[in-house]
Amino acid sequence: MTLDGAARAGATPQAMVDPAAPAASTTAPASASPSRGRRASVPARRSRLRWAPAILAALLFGSWELAGRLEWIPVLFFPAPSVILGTIYDMASSGELPVHIGATLSRLLLALVWGGGAGLILGMGMGYWPRLRTVVDPFVAALHPVPKMSLLPLIMLIFGIGWFSKALVVAVSTFFPMTINAMAGVRQIDPNYFDVAKVYGATRWRVFRRVVVPGSLPLVLAGARMAMNRALGATIGLELITAETGLGSMLFFAWQTLRTEELYATIFVIAALGWLFRWITNRIALALVPWQGDPRGV
Repeated sequence: MTLDGAARAGATPQAMVDPAAPAASTTAPASASPSRGRRASVPARRSRLRWAPAILAALLFGSWELAGRLEWIPVLFFPAPSVILGTIYDMASSGELPVHIGATLSRLLLALVWGGGAGLILGMGMGYWPRLRTVVDPFVAALHPVPKMSLLPLIMLIFGIGWFSKALVVAVSTFFPMTINAMAGVRQIDPNYFDVAKVYGATRWRVFRRVVVPGSLPLVLAGARMAMNRALGATIGLELITAETGLGSMLFFAWQTLRTEELYATIFVIAALGWLFRWITNRIALALVPWQGDPRGV
């Protein structure tokens, strides 16, 4: 039987390693009924807890709104949430906000493809081949703590002051989270899976495709989420000092003109993008690694 045949037959890795392993009993003992009841209540608890962030946010913003309307806090520095939402609506209606969001996301996605893609390839290679990890890992450990924004003057000196230099800084920010998480994802795979694949005569490519990729996906997706957030932060930081469009430039202009409602509105939009990135990675995780369960579960 080949590796594919064993997988189609539904054999678990443990059963393939030890053919003499006894089959799981289909009859549950009577004493297991209380635990089944407890397990049945887990989805209900998760459903209730999913409303907790919304309730907490409603309490926070409600208190903020009330404090602003009663003038318990200075509205110049802490405008009411209703004013901030109105400002977001006005900027979106005028077309200003979509332009700046598009500029930020275009830079972010381009850098994410460059840096995240390179980090994914290198990280998986370092996890799969110990010799490569021995050679490259010290350089990753040495360069990872270096503040990526500090590389901007050097990169601009080498590549000029155009968009490529800024995208390269953001790409470097995404490279290291993806590299480290991809390497850790491959290294945490049970060695028995590799042994089983060798026993069934799997080629290196088939081992990589059927063992390495699915086994490392949970940590790879965690690295992708970290890389997206790092890319967003780096892009906003660069736009604050170098760009004329983008959410970072909106922050800088609102600060210069003391338009605090626009400052808060931009921060709210950035926070919404961070939440959107989390939602996207959770949906991808449910589709690609369903055996991990709902990542929002408790």
